[in-house]
Amino acid sequence: MKDISLKIIPKKDILTILPLLGELNSTTPLYLLKKRLLQMITQNYKCVGMFHKDTLIGICGLWFMTRHYVGKVVEADHVIISAKYRGRNLGKKMFGWIYNFSLEEGYEATELNVYSGNQKAHKFYLNEGYDIYGFHAVKVLREDKRLY
Repeated sequence: MKDISLKIIPKKDILTILPLLGELNSTTPLYLLKKRLLQMITQNYKCVGMFHKDTLIGICGLWFMTRHYVGKVVEADHVIISAKYRGRNLGKKMFGWIYNFSLEEGYEATELNVYSGNQKAHKFYLNEGYDIYGFHAVKVLREDKRLY
């Protein structure tokens, strides 16, 4: 597909990702996504945007850290390509960009979490060369015990 570009979204423009983020997190209220996103940009977080011309069509959050078992790592988070752009190998293009960016920044590995029921994503990530190293578990400490 022509006219596709990828870049880190500046912090001042981070709220432009909310519509796509809302597609992925449909059970989380928009006001809460916004609040959390504004907290995230104060931490070791950046977001790469994929654009078709000037239209944002994909996002992937990137967390930067050092892990004792692998070293400096970039964790991909909340990966989404807009529904009308799927099936065009844009996910592969996005991850190629992420791998190059990570290497240029001196990172040694990438990792990610994927929802257990998202079979398409499992297949994609296994085809990208990811190995299942462990399981991600969550314990909600709020009184309602729900994820949102």
